[in-house]
Amino acid sequence: MSATRVQDGVLSRTVKPRQFRTLFVSDLHLGARACQAEAFLDFLRYYDADTIYLVGDIIDFWSVRRNPVWLQSHNDVLQKLLRKARKGTKIIFIPGNHDEGVRGYSGMSFGAIEIHHDIVHLTADGRRFLVMHGDEFDVVVRYAKWLAFLGDRSYEFALWCNRPFNLVRRRFGFGYWSLSNYLKLSVKTAVNFIGEFEQAISVEAKRRDVDGVICGHIHHMADRMIDGIRYLNCGDWVESCTAIAEDFDGKLSQIRWVPGSMEPSRAAVAVPSFAFDAASGRAASGHAVAASTPLRGR
Repeated sequence: MSATRVQDGVLSRTVKPRQFRTLFVSDLHLGARACQAEAFLDFLRYYDADTIYLVGDIIDFWSVRRNPVWLQSHNDVLQKLLRKARKGTKIIFIPGNHDEGVRGYSGMSFGAIEIHHDIVHLTADGRRFLVMHGDEFDVVVRYAKWLAFLGDRSYEFALWCNRPFNLVRRRFGFGYWSLSNYLKLSVKTAVNFIGEFEQAISVEAKRRDVDGVICGHIHHMADRMIDGIRYLNCGDWVESCTAIAEDFDGKLSQIRWVPGSMEPSRAAVAVPSFAFDAASGRAASGHAVAASTPLRGR
């Protein structure tokens, strides 16, 4: 298992666990078939932080309602995060459009876990960054939700195609390559959408008088300046396996995790009851994860 890190444009390879001041991760999509939960667990064993921001779409309630695929590794991710919170890690959860049912709890704290619609993060060197999921600036999600669901199904199919495609590549000695990501960046309308999204959220950051914005939603890791605003996107954990990190000097960097195997575990388990509760708008029952005792296996 290895991790490749891009920090201020310089590619380097880490060889030992590292402690950060802050980690920002988004778009895990627990409950979805494409979720790379095992890779994220390895990432959490390799990197740690005083504060972890969960920047939306952590649990995919859209998939939970439609066709839930809840593996033991999905339980393990939630338990790992809860264990970190109990041991003193500050966890800030900013719900996205796939877990928007939790937005009703914004402003509340559950132990060391805080829930916010959005928040301004102060870096160690005094810069202010707006942290939000970003779906508010996706016109499809905002004004044509049915079209967003349709797009979600198409994207899910493209992600499914990644697996057989990469099985063939491995037989010929090639590494992992994301067909879905290639299609996303090759279609002109998708490229235009990404540019419009980045511009719109940067305008909002400027309106709020901050130095930059850290978001997710579009599954496209980025770090660039837009009209004087530093725009960072966390990427995702369904194909890219990426995150944003802040060290103790306030320097922000990108992390791209390279999984040892792209084949997820096939040990499906019962979906925790809290997932169905939140998907239907009811209060979440935090003990439901620990209550399930499925077997782990391949």
